[in-house]
Amino acid sequence: MRNMFATHTDYGDFKGLIESNPAFLPSNVDGIAERNGNFLIMEWKRPGEKMSEGQKRLLKALAATPKFMVVVIIGDTDNGTNIQEFWQYTVDGKAFKSGIGFGSFKEFYKLWYELADGDKR
Repeated sequence: MRNMFATHTDYGDFKGLIESNPAFLPSNVDGIAERNGNFLIMEWKRPGEKMSEGQKRLLKALAATPKFMVVVIIGDTDNGTNIQEFWQYTVDGKAFKSGIGFGSFKEFYKLWYELADGDKR
């Protein structure tokens, strides 16, 4: 996200590979963190940018997986880190607004780390 003109992987050549589901394509996530087997998935979207239905299904499935937390961040990192708001998916696939601004996200991130850090085995 630092470079808004950075290239992204083009999976167009995968279209049609699965004959029974020709629109099935790989997806990506913008960030992932791991601590003691706990995962934080971060997907960034610019204000007004839409998410594909396939990516929504992917993120909901990850959120339903034990020890996975999924957050969609509305903002960019083009000129510093700019976060308008961020949303978290529940295990049943519903999204709720979890915070506003980068300061709030930093606190969220530190709390996630502390909870994951306490989950040592």
